[in-house]
Amino acid sequence: MALHPPQGPSDLHLHSDRSDGTQPPAEVMRAAHEHGIRTAALTDHDTTAGWAEAAQATVSLGMTFLPGMEMSAKHEWRSVHVLAYLIDPDDPPLRAMIEKVRSSRRDRAHMMADRIARDYDLTWDDIVAQTGDGATVGRPHIADALVARGHVRDRSEAFHGILSPRGDYYVDLYAPDPVTAVGLINAAGGVPIIAHPAGRAGVLPRSVITAMLAAGLAGFELGHRENLEQGVRVLRRIVDDHGLIVTGSSDYHGAGKPNLPGENTTSDEMVERIIESGTGSAPVYS
Repeated sequence: MALHPPQGPSDLHLHSDRSDGTQPPAEVMRAAHEHGIRTAALTDHDTTAGWAEAAQATVSLGMTFLPGMEMSAKHEWRSVHVLAYLIDPDDPPLRAMIEKVRSSRRDRAHMMADRIARDYDLTWDDIVAQTGDGATVGRPHIADALVARGHVRDRSEAFHGILSPRGDYYVDLYAPDPVTAVGLINAAGGVPIIAHPAGRAGVLPRSVITAMLAAGLAGFELGHRENLEQGVRVLRRIVDDHGLIVTGSSDYHGAGKPNLPGENTTSDEMVERIIESGTGSAPVYS
């Protein structure tokens, strides 16, 4: 049993302005609390920069904080996001990979900004103005800069137009394959869970899932608004066959997405399994 029983309801997928959310970590935790969440994980993209602020806020609110991160990965043409709970953020191989991805994000953002600037009034300073302290720069910040300049109405319009992967301004992002990502998280004492694994891109090939399981994959985020039921049914069979962890989360981004804290939650049993499995860092209890 875990030393401290988890406090539910639990939302284990929340973003702050340290990546592509729109609120500082403390405000994210307050928003979660206002929506009834009592155990929350901050899972910013490829960074743990918001952990300390989020943990302090959760303690002041009488909540439990679960340290997390959303690690970028890629299988062929598609992005794969791996939620990494209770990792050791100073683990050298994991840290080196995260820095490589973050460097790629910065280079990519610069290149996309230069391409967009040929046709639109947009500068690098405009993009920097949309990023939080220590944030992982990404397409959402470029989208926010385009909104601020009046070129698009919101992030959604930017992603479907100027920033679309099918457009002339898009630059590909380096990311490890998902098997490598899962292995790095597992080796860093973390608990790897595939985020929104049944979206429009479809479920990953069974051979890739099998390889991820061998590398230490712990489960799937099956409670997510982007998941499609057909894919969820496929993954539930895998969950049952292997006794995997199942989570449900909001993927809250503040004003960046319509998602609200607590629209999907994770059971106490599954939170406890994550806590029992993670050895790289520890939950912060109030």
